[in-house]
Amino acid sequence: MTRPTLVAAVAAIALLPASAAAQTMQGMTMPAPTPTPQATPESMPEMPGMTAEAPFSGGSGTARLPGAEGMMQGVHVTTGGWMLMAHGYAWGAYTDQPGPRGDGMAFVQSMAMLTGDHDLGAGAHLQLRSMLSLDPLMGARGYPNLLTTGETAGGKPLVDRQHPHDLFMELAARVDVPIGGDDTLFVYGGPVAEPALGPSAFMHRGSAAYLPLAPITHHWFDSTHITYGVVTAGWSSPHVQLEASAFRGREPDEHRWDIETPRLDSWSVRATWTPSPNWALEVSHGRLESPEALHPDEDEARTIASVSFAQDGVAATAGFSAKDRLPGRTLTAWFAETNWDMGAHHTLFGRIENVANDELFPDPADPRHDQPFRVTRAEAGYAYRLPIGPFGLALGGAIDAYGKPAALDTAYGDAPFGYTLFAKLSLGH
Repeated sequence: MTRPTLVAAVAAIALLPASAAAQTMQGMTMPAPTPTPQATPESMPEMPGMTAEAPFSGGSGTARLPGAEGMMQGVHVTTGGWMLMAHGYAWGAYTDQPGPRGDGMAFVQSMAMLTGDHDLGAGAHLQLRSMLSLDPLMGARGYPNLLTTGETAGGKPLVDRQHPHDLFMELAARVDVPIGGDDTLFVYGGPVAEPALGPSAFMHRGSAAYLPLAPITHHWFDSTHITYGVVTAGWSSPHVQLEASAFRGREPDEHRWDIETPRLDSWSVRATWTPSPNWALEVSHGRLESPEALHPDEDEARTIASVSFAQDGVAATAGFSAKDRLPGRTLTAWFAETNWDMGAHHTLFGRIENVANDELFPDPADPRHDQPFRVTRAEAGYAYRLPIGPFGLALGGAIDAYGKPAALDTAYGDAPFGYTLFAKLSLGH
């Protein structure tokens, strides 16, 4: 099969769930399904028995978000005892990153998701999840994203670039079994899944719904959202969730079209508290074995705390992370982001983040090699939202500014700032 043929086939597979679900809904009067709580426009479906007023909604993997973030936008179909949900987006953008190490590029991010929920009897519940992305089409080096590091292309570290996501972002299942009252025990996992570590991944948070660039703190908080091999077990109640995971510590390699060999060599634990529909707080710790391909002899201990808030169209998340290299130094990071839907059409959004990064100069001949520099990025923007049939279209843009020590001026300029313009087409609105 030629590469163009392969790409076309993959595109058809990735977009088929959303297209099929939309056609199923067209012209039909569907019975009202049993309420199943949903999450943000970019997040995973909810666990059984919850409602929109419940203390939590589902984020990526087994993470929780505030219940007030509301129903997931997508298409829902009930058939043969299954509740099917299709969601996806294609997000075209042009970014102009400043300075000597900056670049300009047009690119498209994408995601297609199909989830099936089924009652097993006696209160037990099964959920099957799949999530695909055509991000590999943008090329191995991804898109320009100043002060970002993580993963490789051509055997070399990616610096000031955001790597593309893999074709397979999630292939997983979750089973919940009631143990009395509203409490359940659950098992989640699969060949491609997300361990219990950190907050919900950024593309699944309502607070980051229209932020066009990946966070520069991504590899401190949620880089494990695509992990090849995960098994998670936990206890869930309306206000507290305790869970532990075994998973593969190595980050995805640069071959984005395949499924890598699962392995369970790392572990994590996470506690989440959802005191009301407006708040979700988590603290987690993980021990990752050899996460980076270019540093195979280094392990990592990661400790994370985060809090999410949602009310009256406002969603916000903030977090702190300490990444302890074993052996090596401890590097810390923090971020805060928000999204404000002002009525039916207008949205304001922003993020500020700060990180100590020692991977900005990978060349051993550079005197700044392996030196940690604390850098900051602030991003703010606007989106105009409008419905188009079963889809939602958001047109917008963002500006970003950077703070850094003077030692980085020759690489990044005195006062760098850039911009990004985008159009995001999502299934559901």
